[in-house]
Amino acid sequence: MKRTPYRYLIYIGVTAVSLAVLITGIFLINYSLKEYQNSKFEEISVAGQLYIKDIQENYAQSGTFDTTAVKKIDEIFRQSCNTEFIIYDENGQSIEKTDNPKRSTISYDIIRQLDKEFYLAFDSENVSAYEPTMCYGSKFKVIYGDNKPETYYLMSYVCGESIDNFSQGLLIVFILIFLALFIISVFVFSLVARKANKPVLEIERISKKYARGDFSEKLTRTDNHEFDSIYGSFNKMAEFIESNESTSKNFIANVSHELRTPMTTIGGFVDGILDGVIPKSKQNEYLRLVSQEIKRLRILISSMLNMTKFESGNMKPNFKETNITDLVIKTVLMFEQKIDIKKVDIQGLDAERLIIVADENLIEQVIYNLTENAVKFVNEGGIISFGFRKNESDCFISIKNTGEGLTDTEISQVFDRFYKTDSSRGKDTTGLGLGLSISRKIIQLHNGQITVKSVYGEYTEFIIKLPVKQPKS
Repeated sequence: MKRTPYRYLIYIGVTAVSLAVLITGIFLINYSLKEYQNSKFEEISVAGQLYIKDIQENYAQSGTFDTTAVKKIDEIFRQSCNTEFIIYDENGQSIEKTDNPKRSTISYDIIRQLDKEFYLAFDSENVSAYEPTMCYGSKFKVIYGDNKPETYYLMSYVCGESIDNFSQGLLIVFILIFLALFIISVFVFSLVARKANKPVLEIERISKKYARGDFSEKLTRTDNHEFDSIYGSFNKMAEFIESNESTSKNFIANVSHELRTPMTTIGGFVDGILDGVIPKSKQNEYLRLVSQEIKRLRILISSMLNMTKFESGNMKPNFKETNITDLVIKTVLMFEQKIDIKKVDIQGLDAERLIIVADENLIEQVIYNLTENAVKFVNEGGIISFGFRKNESDCFISIKNTGEGLTDTEISQVFDRFYKTDSSRGKDTTGLGLGLSISRKIIQLHNGQITVKSVYGEYTEFIIKLPVKQPKS
């Protein structure tokens, strides 16, 4: 699968499922094995008690353990329970010869434990790595005739091969279940990630085409609402290009260039994230830059679409109460990186909040266009200052930047459509020459005015005058 931000969803999901299954499996294996061991020990204990009862009865009749009946009892238990019984005297010595010399005696520690209660454990001293052995021990007394009771110890040794087989079977079953769940989780999370990643890859592919100037293809909408605004912006852009085929070649060239810049940026950042070139620790920072470029693209497309609406007379503002000061602050933050690079000092944003009746989206375009110009043409280490004031009927917003300024000729033409100053052409090739023209039309729709003042070689200042309340139509 291509490296994408969503691959981490696969890694995290599969890892979480694997750890959960692993921990649960280990617990269940230990619990099941312990329960199985307990059941086997209980079987050994019951068999030992039955054996003691039988040999006590036989001893009471014969006064010895060396009888045919005892040997027959041994044989029966050995075959039915796969158990070896050895009887020890009070000193821990076996009363008969055994096939395993290590079992000819029992330790003093075991004797002490048998004096208190029965003994039940794995044979830690004589156990074989290939034949694990369970051991049961019990103290018992025998009486023959009028003799005093004699004390003996019974030890039974049972091959633990069944426990070994059981544990191996459990392990095999667990491994099979683990592998099955691992494969299922990989498939499920891959499916989810692929579905979630589809819009990102689609945007990346279309961005590359648009960056090359090919606007023939549109994004297909899905049920992913998070991408609706982005899809809408891309599609509006393509529709605008298609509907303006009769526009001048110069305008088309400028549109292609202006749109290619954010597209190239978006495509480059998305590629860097998808290919892992941009480390995970910095992905959020670059995604914020992508978000800013998308906002820039949205405003640019809105500007182009609004121009056609202005010309057709279909533009109708949606007037409502708008916080102009907050709108300016939000717009300035979109240029934070460029401001930092040029070490520009921003002043005036701590002013009292201005609330007026306006179309927030349209005024945002005006503020964006003027701020973009200010950031573009301010001198390095210069100042961009914002002013806010109002009287009973009108409010005034000013955006002033230090720098080269405008000549008298440029001031007279700066609001003309497609006009770009000589300094703009020399210093920055971006821009359609539509921003100030659209800004003036938007302000006129608001029954306001926009003017420019400049001293060549010192500063440029744009002043917007807007009514606090719109007149009733």
